[in-house]
Amino acid sequence: MKIMLVEDNEAIIMGLEYLLSQEGYQVYTARTAAEAGRFPERESCDLVLLDIGLPDGNGFELCRKIKGEYQIPVIFLTAREEEADVVKGLDLGADDYVIKPFRNRELVSRIKSVLRRSGKGSPLLHCGDIVMNTETCRVKRGTEEIALTRLEYRILLNMMSWPGRLFTRDEILADIWDVSGNFVNDNTLSVTMKRLREKLGDSDAQIIRTVRGMGYRMEK
Repeated sequence: MKIMLVEDNEAIIMGLEYLLSQEGYQVYTARTAAEAGRFPERESCDLVLLDIGLPDGNGFELCRKIKGEYQIPVIFLTAREEEADVVKGLDLGADDYVIKPFRNRELVSRIKSVLRRSGKGSPLLHCGDIVMNTETCRVKRGTEEIALTRLEYRILLNMMSWPGRLFTRDEILADIWDVSGNFVNDNTLSVTMKRLREKLGDSDAQIIRTVRGMGYRMEK
């Protein structure tokens, strides 16, 4: 798969070219908006990583142009963390918004998640011997299929999409509240996590770790 990186910071370019090439992606770099607009491979790119602050303009306008002309997923990769910028980027059609400095593994997971949603990536998520098929919504550990409730599946989907990321209890509660359409309290989350661990055979909490006083993290 091809990724177009629109970024003018040489250190970030070098780091991302190495990181993404190790993940099997072809990386094409443009250092300005003008260069990105002339990019010969832009029509065949599978995803664009786009900075907002460019030497000859801002990434917002470039995102608007890309989304207006091509069906290419866009992820903003920027140091601008103000809520207004995040909202503007997403309103322009960006598929995700990642704030610098970023964690490499989380960025790769976000790229894979966006590619899956756009129909370009693999539907399979792996964590140890646990495999989730996001197209069929089936989960297996080894050869055994695991039956999950809607809430359990949603929690596991988020964690397997971003392995190693800490999910606070408030984040998880807000997410599963949206899924169920009903209020989900803190006690319900504790019970749901306990049942999910039991179904995964995670009695010693080695797969989904509890970060005391904060939340949960899925080990890679």
